[in-house]
Amino acid sequence: MAEVEPGTLLWEPPADARTSSRLGRFLDRLEASRGLDLPDYDAAWRWSVEDLAGFWSAVADEFEVVFHDPAVTVLADASMPGARWFPGATLNYAEHLLRRTGDSLAILARSDSRDDVTVSWDDLRDQVARAAAGLRRLGVRRGDRVAAFAPNVPETLVCFLACASIGAIWSSCAPEFGVRSVVDRIRQIEPSVLLAVDGYRYGGKAIDRTAELAEIRAALPSLEGTVLLPYLDVEAAADRVPDVLTWEALLAEPAELTFASVPFDHPLYVLYSSGTTGLPKAIVHGHGGILLEHVKSLGLQHDLGPDDRFTWFTTTGWMMWNLLISGLAVGSPLVLFDGDPGHPDLSTLWRMAEDLEVTVFGTSAPFLLACRREGLTPGADLDLSRIRQVGSTGAPLPPEGFAWVYDHVRRDLQVASVSGGTDVCTAFVGASPLHPVRAGEIPCRFLGAKVEAYDPGGRPVIGERGELVLTAPMPSMPVAFWNDPDGAAYRAAYFEEFPGIWRHGDWLEITPEGACIITGRSDATLNRGGVRMGTSEFYSVVESVPGVVDSLVVHHDDADTDELVLFVVLEEGRELDDDLGAALARAIREQLSPRHVPDALHAVPAVPRTISGKKMEVPVKRLLDGAPLDEVVNPGAMANPESLDAYLAFVDADA
Repeated sequence: MAEVEPGTLLWEPPADARTSSRLGRFLDRLEASRGLDLPDYDAAWRWSVEDLAGFWSAVADEFEVVFHDPAVTVLADASMPGARWFPGATLNYAEHLLRRTGDSLAILARSDSRDDVTVSWDDLRDQVARAAAGLRRLGVRRGDRVAAFAPNVPETLVCFLACASIGAIWSSCAPEFGVRSVVDRIRQIEPSVLLAVDGYRYGGKAIDRTAELAEIRAALPSLEGTVLLPYLDVEAAADRVPDVLTWEALLAEPAELTFASVPFDHPLYVLYSSGTTGLPKAIVHGHGGILLEHVKSLGLQHDLGPDDRFTWFTTTGWMMWNLLISGLAVGSPLVLFDGDPGHPDLSTLWRMAEDLEVTVFGTSAPFLLACRREGLTPGADLDLSRIRQVGSTGAPLPPEGFAWVYDHVRRDLQVASVSGGTDVCTAFVGASPLHPVRAGEIPCRFLGAKVEAYDPGGRPVIGERGELVLTAPMPSMPVAFWNDPDGAAYRAAYFEEFPGIWRHGDWLEITPEGACIITGRSDATLNRGGVRMGTSEFYSVVESVPGVVDSLVVHHDDADTDELVLFVVLEEGRELDDDLGAALARAIREQLSPRHVPDALHAVPAVPRTISGKKMEVPVKRLLDGAPLDEVVNPGAMANPESLDAYLAFVDADA
């Protein structure tokens, strides 16, 4: 199955999926209790987006959401922006993640920096209570901000839940972020306390971050305290970083676990846009909206529950960390990973899945495609029989990525390709336990997400590529942007193209069967001679040509220019000769269109990527168009800022 046609059937749900999955049982209960007719998922989706109040109240009931004060109504105002969910209701996100007790496993963590760590539910509750008491001793109160410069380890999770339990507001950056990237983000919210590590190990190397930590602290005048987690140098870290409270001291005093009762839309955490072209947007998410969306997404769409072990490869600087943590809300133990997934080789995460008995294994499309390029066969080399679902996000997963999983991991698992964004901290479209898996397709629109594809005139289309829009609100849409008192920046980000409609910025095709195909960012579209194409399908063809391991395409399409430039990263020892150029042109001409054969072709050492792994097409295009580097990109927001040197050389050559 190495080569597979788009739309090829690869997996089907079991015959008893309606009764064996929580989603199916949820629909049955709705039919019995509310008199609804929901014979299949399509009927359920239509009901969920037409009766938003009925659907979201049903989700709250299904997952036994504890409201300290009841809501006056479910949806007081459905306009966008400005939808008002559950007015009058109070609750606490952390309370729902910490409802389980006992000595069974809650967290299992693997790290390049230390031995595996296990945390039971009782241990987790005790640590959160102690951390909350420690934060209160540092003066943290409801509405204050707590920031982290910390990795994906149990202590970071504990500090976040402690912060949420108080009603304070959380924000985190991964310790590999550059100083400017960290400061550009968290200085906006003026944190009073910072959780930080002294460094970490990555790929077998010790990475000391104490100098960077000193710069970050100096750039945050609002800081009143720093909590240091000795992580790289456990014995000497506190001696090398002055004026800190150690993690051990923060948790020194036992305390009762309590939860502040906050309004439904009280800020829970602040996430950030990529920040590749300016100051990152500080996106505020609320307790209630995130809780409801995440239990729906994880509990119903992914069928996640207490019998699972859930992991997603992420850092604390990507929204997938926030989604991963919410696995606790549906009772699922979490498997956390901090380290280099490519060290000593790309089997590292698969070995972890075997060792730690992972059942739901989440990662990114680029990681799966890298495994394919390396010729990995983890299903043959390891016991991965417990994995029932492989999740993929971060970029569209092309058909060959699906095929690799089914050929080389397992035939009888579900590939759950999902797409959404930091803006809503969830997916709009993805999988369900009731849907088959077809190569290159995302099976369905998520319940409660009224996703449409719009043509340029603002009309919904089926079977054609259009702008991904939301024509009805979701509870996890941002509460606000930070420091945007009149909402002008918020409106400009999503609602200018189609007033009253959320425009997300992705190209989407909804098939007649209801499946979804994401073909890249709409602001990086390749429009040649009226033939519009998303970049993901372009890359799928280019990177299938032998010798090519990565690529980036730029379309110069102003009034004076119509030039398509292709940059390719080649296998070690391979050169960009006439034969390879001809092979690329032939593949593009035959599989895409003759109009998309590039006008220029260049070999480069690497493709610039954001820290979350996304290709930086638009910044590179602006750079090549002559925009100054400091206006185009923030190197601190990049995974590989040195990669820009090759592109700057092209700018200098044309000067």
